[in-house]
Amino acid sequence: MAWLENVIFKNQEIENERLELTDKNSLYFLSTGLTLRHCTIVLKVPASRLIIKQARFIDCTFEVKQELKNHQCWVSAYLKGCRFKGRLTGCDFGHWPEYGSDPWYQHGSIEDCDFSEARMDACRIMGSDPSTLRFPKWPCFTILDPIGRAPELRSVKWPGLVGDVIVDDLHTHPPQTRALTYYAPVLAERLEASLEEIRAVIEKFDCILA
Repeated sequence: MAWLENVIFKNQEIENERLELTDKNSLYFLSTGLTLRHCTIVLKVPASRLIIKQARFIDCTFEVKQELKNHQCWVSAYLKGCRFKGRLTGCDFGHWPEYGSDPWYQHGSIEDCDFSEARMDACRIMGSDPSTLRFPKWPCFTILDPIGRAPELRSVKWPGLVGDVIVDDLHTHPPQTRALTYYAPVLAERLEASLEEIRAVIEKFDCILA
């Protein structure tokens, strides 16, 4: 196996630049003391090649060119006024200091960010106010306060296995979970439901954005 080249951004401010993080043979670190303002960050690497530790992103645009799966490092980043484009699956954003013992998890936050051009599935907003965020529209949908509203959401019959797999387990998410976004076509395929059936149920709830 070839050695990965470490590409480290830290202890600097970068403004109005375009960063292409696309080399499959590199391991990218966006680390302590790094502030990016009005930058475009192009991501085309798997989550294992992207390490974010306490970096600050202000009014930046993230262009995700390859589906980014199960990337929890966002909860160590400060994100303000940023836009996300592309496919995000199983990613967590916001303030979740309990996620790990490392000190950089104390510094994560998200506000005034725009996901309307992203495709989010099984993504969570942790410990931050989702009312400052723009979420993608249907066929994505976002459950606000999923733990607090879990009893209400369980009170109706969901199509296929959606109730068994998704709704019945809402209370098992960490208590910091403020919002949860899914991509309905993936649920429909996995959980034996149609898009029309899913939409008919979510439209009954004011705590679900679609």
